[in-house]
Amino acid sequence: MIKNFIITAWRNLRNNKIFSLINVFGLAVGLTCCMLISAYLYQELSYDTYPVNAKRIYRVELHSNGNNASADFPNVDVAVGQGIKNAFPEVLATTRLSGLGPVFVRYNDKQFKEKGIVLIDSNFLRFFSIPLLEGDPKTALTEPKSIVITNDLKKKYFGNSPAMGKLITVGGNLVKVTGVIDKVPDNSHFHADAFMSMVTMVTPSSKQTWSNVGYFTYLLLDKNADPKKLESGFRQLVAKYVVPEIQHDMGVSLAEAQKSVNSFLFYLQPLTDIHLHSSTKYEFESNGDIHYIYIFAALAFFILLLACINFTNLSTASSSKRSKEIGIRKVLGSAKNKLVSQFLIESVMLTFFAMLFAIGLVYLLLPYFNDLSGKHISIRFFLTYSALILEITLTLAVGLVAGIYPAFFLSSFQIISILKGNGGIQSANKGGLRSSLIVFQFAISTTLIIATFIVYQQLHFMQNKKLGYDKNQVLVINDTNTLGDNINAFKQQLLNDTRVINATISDNVPGYNNIGGTEIYAKDIADKGNRTEIQCAIYWIESSYIPTLGMQLAKGRNFYPSSPADSVAVIVNEAAVRDLGFGNSDPLGKTIIRSGQRHYTIVGVVKDFHYTSAKQKIAPLMLFPSNNSKGSIIVRIKTADVHHLINDIKDKWSTYNAGAPFSYSFLDEQFASLYSAEERTGQIFTAFAVIAVIIACLGLFGLAAFMIRQRVKEIGIRKVLGASAASITTMLSKEFLKLIVIASLISFPVSWFAMNRWLQDFAYRITIQWWVFVLSGSIALLVAIITISFQSVRAALANPVKSLRSE
Repeated sequence: MIKNFIITAWRNLRNNKIFSLINVFGLAVGLTCCMLISAYLYQELSYDTYPVNAKRIYRVELHSNGNNASADFPNVDVAVGQGIKNAFPEVLATTRLSGLGPVFVRYNDKQFKEKGIVLIDSNFLRFFSIPLLEGDPKTALTEPKSIVITNDLKKKYFGNSPAMGKLITVGGNLVKVTGVIDKVPDNSHFHADAFMSMVTMVTPSSKQTWSNVGYFTYLLLDKNADPKKLESGFRQLVAKYVVPEIQHDMGVSLAEAQKSVNSFLFYLQPLTDIHLHSSTKYEFESNGDIHYIYIFAALAFFILLLACINFTNLSTASSSKRSKEIGIRKVLGSAKNKLVSQFLIESVMLTFFAMLFAIGLVYLLLPYFNDLSGKHISIRFFLTYSALILEITLTLAVGLVAGIYPAFFLSSFQIISILKGNGGIQSANKGGLRSSLIVFQFAISTTLIIATFIVYQQLHFMQNKKLGYDKNQVLVINDTNTLGDNINAFKQQLLNDTRVINATISDNVPGYNNIGGTEIYAKDIADKGNRTEIQCAIYWIESSYIPTLGMQLAKGRNFYPSSPADSVAVIVNEAAVRDLGFGNSDPLGKTIIRSGQRHYTIVGVVKDFHYTSAKQKIAPLMLFPSNNSKGSIIVRIKTADVHHLINDIKDKWSTYNAGAPFSYSFLDEQFASLYSAEERTGQIFTAFAVIAVIIACLGLFGLAAFMIRQRVKEIGIRKVLGASAASITTMLSKEFLKLIVIASLISFPVSWFAMNRWLQDFAYRITIQWWVFVLSGSIALLVAIITISFQSVRAALANPVKSLRSE
């Protein structure tokens, strides 16, 4: 019986090639989208699951809730981890990680710039189940000035020679290679190319403090430990260690310092939640976002559902071709359940071919999808045993879901109707379900079109927002600290070039996220009993910094060039003035106290500028004078031949620093890179909006064919009575266009609600305009008209004799 069903199904699919190809293509596109997004979701959800004890590892984080501001930090001070372990027996182990930032590594006469070198405790690699290819995991990092490198770094430095025991210079420290690993797993919230022993920089005699940040600290808990109960005990550690430090550093009374028990809150973040649930601006690496997981999961579901709906509509549209077959089967005694089984097997077979096609599409599209998503998914992922089982299950599920309605619909044809020549279609005159499916398809498609417009509007808004400085024609020369004492001479050489307007040296460049920070308060306001302590970022700049970047002073003056009088001077931004509580009073000449009881006098107020992404609200910032900054030289240029200028600067660089590579970037390009995630989101929405519209059009095409076939005799009579082709086309199209208008009206409130929620993540955002909905609905309507017109025009132009000759 099953064999007969399969043979019959194959014959029917072969005899209806156009129907089969359209359905296979529609389902294949839906399955391809579902498989690619599922692979992406799997990778995102599998982050940090590779350690043996992943479910028992937690990161210690800090929530600082001051009088007028709050901030979250994913890292804490040097002594916090060991202090917690000593205080609570349910903490079995602790380990730390701290980034070194970009450093130069030298081996013999070769020099390399490395961004992925970190400091870790000796147990870190074992803590995270990262095996060593060479070296002893227990002792590799116990000694100062020892380092473990990746296999790629080993090949880069030493070629095919052994690495163990070799000496390399890392940022001025001569260290010995004591181990080699393959690499940190891709699905990790941290990545590094080399791990240097923590005791190289942090010795047992180092000051063990609690009230600062900088060390990513992890705890391994006992399997019976309660993280929430453990968190509740952290308050006593704050009272014991943090309060005395704040009292000493800020020069406040004990009563004032004790307020930190409620405002200085340590808490635990499960390791497996870090990637998707932690999004502070101080993360070791940029994390994912759980909201996008929900969005992409919904996209995968709805795209596949649209493909199933498309199959349903096309199956019912072609039903008249099967009516005689069904009638003969029923006359010969075939039961309804046998017919249902026949049609379901056809549906599953067609879905099976669609799955094969989808796997081919996945192979072709995977490189582009990896570029779009920023992932490194291999085609082997889809060919594993578990993946194949899921693909077979998905094939069966989609085949049954897509085929269940057509199977019951076709098997319900009445023999009498078929013998009368109606093809059984009268049983399906109520097309409410099919119309509803079209409305649903186009509602989803229009929602995606609206979402695409809004994402790109927000991206355009951020990229073109006034930043408070001029980012155009600004060259940033990196790693100028390698110039040593020659940095000022090199800067002067740049200024001597007529194509250079100005230049300044600083470790802090807007958009580069290389920012220090501290807690501050205004002494004058604190003396009045209204002390407002805030978190404040720090920039170290030269007097030429503000004019070079085209910033504006709202009040006061700039720093004097190389003036000892400005050693205790500070310039603050408008956000700092506001948050410190100055209100309408003049902040100039007022005193700011920062950690360590250091006093500074405000000499100027710079207008707010975006020193981080425009996604975030401009936060308080202090600018201190510095003649010791050496990290970068910011150069404002004025030339059309930028390439020639770069080559000239490179030549000047070589005369002062032949050993170090010349590295540069442009400020506007760096600024644009801050929005790569939003740009990627826009591209994804665009791709899936196009796919959804294509699938919806296939479904609309099927419904149009079905309904026009029902009215073929009516159309013939109208033409005989003198109706024009244009009037018939309008009559046929009008009913479909009503469905698209209804779909658009449904999509408008849904898309407004969803995108308004998405925009809440941005401190500076657009207002959703009414024309976005009108334009998106119009696009959906235009696409629908083009799709329908093929069927309606053909029906209007058909010879009425052919449709009426049987009457």
